[in-house]
Amino acid sequence: MPSLFVRVVLWLLCVVTLVACKPQQVPDKLTVVKERQVLRVGTLMNPTSYYFDHDREQGFEYDLAKRFADRLGVELQMVPRFDVNDLFTMLRRGDVDIIAAGLDRTSARATLYRFGPPYDIISQKLVFKQGSRQRPRDLQQVTDGEIVVVEGSSHHEYLKALGESIPGLQWRATRDHDAVELLRMVAREEIDYTIADSNQLEVQRRAYPGLSVAFTLKHDQPVAWALAQTTDDSLYSAVIQYFGEIRSSGRLAYIKERHFGHVKQFNYVTTSLFIEAVKTTLPKYIDVFKEHAGTLDWRLLAAISYQESLWNPRAVSPTGVRGMMMLTLPTAKAMGVKSRLNAEQSIRGGARYLERMMRRIPARIPEPDRTWFALAAYNIGFGHLEDARVLTERQGGNPDRWLDVKQRLPLLRKKEFYRQTKFGFARGDEPVTYVGNIRRFYDTLKWLDEQGRL
Repeated sequence: MPSLFVRVVLWLLCVVTLVACKPQQVPDKLTVVKERQVLRVGTLMNPTSYYFDHDREQGFEYDLAKRFADRLGVELQMVPRFDVNDLFTMLRRGDVDIIAAGLDRTSARATLYRFGPPYDIISQKLVFKQGSRQRPRDLQQVTDGEIVVVEGSSHHEYLKALGESIPGLQWRATRDHDAVELLRMVAREEIDYTIADSNQLEVQRRAYPGLSVAFTLKHDQPVAWALAQTTDDSLYSAVIQYFGEIRSSGRLAYIKERHFGHVKQFNYVTTSLFIEAVKTTLPKYIDVFKEHAGTLDWRLLAAISYQESLWNPRAVSPTGVRGMMMLTLPTAKAMGVKSRLNAEQSIRGGARYLERMMRRIPARIPEPDRTWFALAAYNIGFGHLEDARVLTERQGGNPDRWLDVKQRLPLLRKKEFYRQTKFGFARGDEPVTYVGNIRRFYDTLKWLDEQGRL
């Protein structure tokens, strides 16, 4: 019979063997992210997803991802690429946890990846340069040029699926340019056509108003985040819960409004005239805007002035407001403006008046809503703005959120509502249009400035 020592050794060997053979518990994906303390999000570097503004991370997808990372209690690491194929490769390799890049959920992609709840609905448009050719009504009529799309994109997938069903249709896919660059190449007539998502087209039209829609190729395409196709539901479930929460709370609508609320109403003539005025008229006054901007962004001040007077120092309205910033006589006197038709005095007075409005907006209201409220007050008066905010609160909206208040401002025209207010009737629809126009002009000026074209 083995000695006690031998039996102990044998017992220990058995224990070690059993422990070694026991399958190790693999943590789920959500646990891995939390233990790592970093959420890695793949994205595309473009104006609608992710970009840098004065060394600060910005973009619609960045805002969504940052809020999700905060909800998980981890840091956010955005991993930008210029090619969607690279993003999918990283997702398959496990180099990123999620792709947040304005991806539309196609049937082909859905077989390879898991998509979260849709947070936007887009359409896909065939785009050409206005005036460069006769507008085609369908793909059968695209006989005078070539369609260029991004390789690996859903647009590429769509064209490949056509096969030989449209004889003579010329198209190619490229990895040398992204979707935004292709739109700009169409505007410069370097290529004939491209296919664009409606949201990207809306943004680019602010700088390239000549981009024209031939027809819509695909309607109502859901946009969602993509995750790896695995049996682990932990991170996927967290994404579903997150979008459910921000949708029901109104936060998703707020983020959309912040980034895209002002680009929906495109007007070719207005945008074209503005860009022409930037070239011909703005150079006369750009130094004045910069000198008197004070705490304001001079580009915002210039955008206000264009909305007010089309940069005409002798502009006069039927209601008696005058000059570059269209000041009333009482406002001009309060701001120390002796001649409203003097361009420099008007710009200085308008800047100081807007700063006064900014100071009157409650400090708890964050940017950019704070600025949109100040612009509305500049246009309609602080009292009427406050009436709309009170009305918003009475109706269950958030009086500190521009998205909510701009929906109630037009109600100030209706007796059943303005009779409840302190300052009475007001053309409340006008400041909504006013703020939207200035946001579009301001964004265009920022883009032109960043491109070195001012």
